[in-house]
Amino acid sequence: MAFVYLGIGSNLGDRKANLQEAVKMLNAYESISVAEVSSFYETEPVGYEKQGMFLNGALSCKATLDPYEFLKFTQEIENNLKRVKTIRWGPRTIDVDILLYGNLELTDIPRLIIPHPRMTEREFVLLPLAEIAPEVIHPPTGKSIKQLLKELKTKET
Repeated sequence: MAFVYLGIGSNLGDRKANLQEAVKMLNAYESISVAEVSSFYETEPVGYEKQGMFLNGALSCKATLDPYEFLKFTQEIENNLKRVKTIRWGPRTIDVDILLYGNLELTDIPRLIIPHPRMTEREFVLLPLAEIAPEVIHPPTGKSIKQLLKELKTKET
């Protein structure tokens, strides 16, 4: 059994309903048990900026899936919620990213990188994650999520 942390986001349609439906689908899967869901935060787009505001959150879950099976299921959720990939970092009904998978460090480019390669650079990831897992350690840095968020906010000022 692995403890997995996910980031979720949406900026198309009913953003809150999209996030809630993704959480519901995760929890309905027999090999996944959602433990905690953060608040949802409205954030500005990153990368491609000519799009609507995002609603982002994070969640923790227990899973008996291996990382690749988990990735496949998150992609099924995105497909079921009609995510269409047109522009990198573009608008989407749903985005479900594996942020942390236990203490695993995995680099299988381009398929799967764990921890998520840009999570330490993004407040919209760290803020909700720090709400539910402030003391969890980011394996490559050895720093807690709370510490990474504090350092990121210090850089931004």
